[in-house]
Amino acid sequence: MQDALWKMPAAAQAEAVRSAEVSAVELVDSHLDRIAEVNPQVNAVTQLLAERAREAAAQMDRRRAAGEMLGPLAGVPFTVKESTAIEGVPTTFGTERFRDLVASADAPPVARLRAAGAIPIGHSNIPTLILAGMHTRSELFGDTVNPWDCSRTPGGSSGGDAVAVATGMAALGLGNDSGGSVRIPAQFCGVAGLKPSTGRFPADHRILGPDDPGPASQILVTDGPLARSVGDLRLAYEVLAGTDPRDPRAVPVPAYGEPLPGRVKVAVVADPGGHGIHPTIRGAIATAADALRDAGYDVREVQDVPRMDEALEAYGRITVTEFAPTWPVVRKLLGSGGDRYIEMMMEQTPPASADEFMKLMGTWMNIRRSWAEFLDDYPLLLGPVFTEPPVEPGLESRDRSGRDRVGSGMRLCTVTSFVGVPGVAVPTGMVDGLPCGVQIVGRAFREDLCLCAAQAIEDRLGVLTPVDPRVGGRAY
Repeated sequence: MQDALWKMPAAAQAEAVRSAEVSAVELVDSHLDRIAEVNPQVNAVTQLLAERAREAAAQMDRRRAAGEMLGPLAGVPFTVKESTAIEGVPTTFGTERFRDLVASADAPPVARLRAAGAIPIGHSNIPTLILAGMHTRSELFGDTVNPWDCSRTPGGSSGGDAVAVATGMAALGLGNDSGGSVRIPAQFCGVAGLKPSTGRFPADHRILGPDDPGPASQILVTDGPLARSVGDLRLAYEVLAGTDPRDPRAVPVPAYGEPLPGRVKVAVVADPGGHGIHPTIRGAIATAADALRDAGYDVREVQDVPRMDEALEAYGRITVTEFAPTWPVVRKLLGSGGDRYIEMMMEQTPPASADEFMKLMGTWMNIRRSWAEFLDDYPLLLGPVFTEPPVEPGLESRDRSGRDRVGSGMRLCTVTSFVGVPGVAVPTGMVDGLPCGVQIVGRAFREDLCLCAAQAIEDRLGVLTPVDPRVGGRAY
């Protein structure tokens, strides 16, 4: 059975360990063998924690033998983005400067996954400092390859986790998302991904020392899981949700809200803002809409989402204003060409003055109110993750037109991060040898509604992964 262990869903892996059908050591070894087989082709896992993972698994087996009850993720291997701390391991951010930045403690989401029995098996690749672009290429570890087609980007910035999960090197990935960094690689690699509501999961995104970043970095960035199935995504969600004294932003909202009366209304917006959408993605949205109708949802096409262009402009001005003072130092850490993506943004979007910034903070709240009113009418929104199929690596850093094309493609992800609402990316099938997908956006703290709708889509359209990159992106 061991050869098949890495192919199993995370929930089935955990159940097999709890029931003593397999040992946690066998489960970890199966994934380590899979990493040895395919990571040389895709370069997703950066710092392999083989011996640490085996020791954690052995301890778990001893606890089970002693009669101890194991957690809901018992023995399940997961990867952790290079920007998220694992105790005793460097948090490199993919840059040479932080190669030896050893973490003194697990980040809150890593700690929560461990407490549920999951085992970190390695760090995963990111764009350098998360800032070098959408494509997962770091100064320290190089390029990560899309397992379906090496000429296409796996997306980012949580691209290493998406590839690791898609190829069976880990059952779960822990990424983060401030404008699509979980959902875009989920779409491009054919897996499911969750960006939770702001404040749903506890986190700690400090880089050096005790000081916290500014308001945009505090509010926009949310940690989120990736998985091959929505059921596994739900399992990770239940573990990650909650409070932690290290993060005063995390609020004690129940993971599941009250059922809504009647058929749940779903607004469909295929082309948010009216800036164009690739026919393949439009088709994926239509397919997902039909799946939801079949599942009993009240699916309605609506004209548009609230204040798309205004939200994109405010997002850009706020983030640039916060980031501008440190840019002369930060750009030196990005390596050759790594500064192009942000530099083009800085040239296009000047920092705001103090008075302008205060007004922008009011605009931010006002746009969030508009979205809350929209989602009060339509509890769920069906739309694109990225408005094109996977693009070529580095398009966003090539020139201004490439950067604008990528920025436009991720616009619904950007705006939903800006307003702090949850979104679940779910695959819809394959077109021209590449995975397609959509996202379900919901009311704040109603991830449960998003997950239920995503499950309905998956039930009707299937799961795409694991995939074998060694044979040209063929699913098992």
